[in-house]
Amino acid sequence: MYLKIVNEVDFYKLQSALNSLYSWATAWQLPISIDKCYVLNIGAENFRCNLEINNQALPNVLFACDLGITITSNLSATMHINDIVSRARKRALAIHRCFVSRDTNTLLRTLVEHNSVIWSPSTLRDIDEIESVQRKFTNDFPAFTLFHILIDLNVFISRVLNCVVLLLILSGVIRLSLGMLI
Repeated sequence: MYLKIVNEVDFYKLQSALNSLYSWATAWQLPISIDKCYVLNIGAENFRCNLEINNQALPNVLFACDLGITITSNLSATMHINDIVSRARKRALAIHRCFVSRDTNTLLRTLVEHNSVIWSPSTLRDIDEIESVQRKFTNDFPAFTLFHILIDLNVFISRVLNCVVLLLILSGVIRLSLGMLI
């Protein structure tokens, strides 16, 4: 539940909505886990308010985890990215020690790319941090390193070929244009 709070009236509206939610949940015998409820102020102007459910105060927090995504008061993805990079590195070490399969697509990318549409990294530091996990994981295994070199070489060759084709097309257009002028 959220509401833009500009003044004290908005605070009372939000508290009234929380009271109504609690009444509805009680009527339908649906308990609310108040221990999992909190207040997260988002934005530059934080209106510190003491909200409560069933006369139990809700704590004001600087960040919260919802559906596996860490949300901060300034909506920065850095804290979430640091968390998933840390978990991905731990998983990579466990894979390195325990498993024969070292398929990064199924074992690491699912963790690193989970809900990436929501927390999409916007700073170069965050992007480098995420990419460092896969680089570190693949550099530990010579076969992966060779595989990535071959993929990079293949991408380079295809880009060069695309440029050559483009130049051939352009030179044909120029010749055709010159032929029409003569």
